[in-house]
Amino acid sequence: MTAFENVMLGVDQVFYTADREERRQIASYYLTVVGLGDSMHKKPAELSQGMRQRVGIARAFALKPKMLLLDEPFGMLDSLTRYELQQVLIELWRKNKITALMVTHDVDEALFLSDRIVCMTDGPEAEVGDILDVHFPRPRERKTVMEHPDYYKLREHLITFLEVHAHKKTRVPVEKDETRATHPSPPPPLPPDRLPAPVRQSEPAESPLNPA
Repeated sequence: MTAFENVMLGVDQVFYTADREERRQIASYYLTVVGLGDSMHKKPAELSQGMRQRVGIARAFALKPKMLLLDEPFGMLDSLTRYELQQVLIELWRKNKITALMVTHDVDEALFLSDRIVCMTDGPEAEVGDILDVHFPRPRERKTVMEHPDYYKLREHLITFLEVHAHKKTRVPVEKDETRATHPSPPPPLPPDRLPAPVRQSEPAESPLNPA
């Protein structure tokens, strides 16, 4: 299946009332927007990891959802490709104005992409921590965002939250009468008369390769 056929698979299901040519134009448009205009008829083996991610982004926006859910979409990519796709995501959002909910562990990515950051504590029983509004003007460019007077203030706040709150472990209280030793108690020491005799160091044996 080519990149174009991959996007068409979703477009055909969502826009089944549209004529065939219109659906093809939708798929072609979003693949071109994400930078795959010349590669849309390539198969997965011919695409890099970053290009495959672009196909996924194109498919998601081509379906025109009311909300877009993104779970660390750029986590496995190298820094340069990740930066490029973040910019692609911002451009697509600007054109479509779709509400997006994105999970990320990257502080700088959160600051660059979002309008609001919801911090979560760590662990299976994670809770909502701080909620920060991000007021960097749009459209956004990375250099402009990093030069904003609030950028490093917000960044420091997020890093502090992660260091102080995110890795705290909740200790379950244990009743005194239910307390048990984690490891067995060591055996009592032997009396002096039962201690093993010290080992005497013997003379080194002669090597059979060097007889006396």
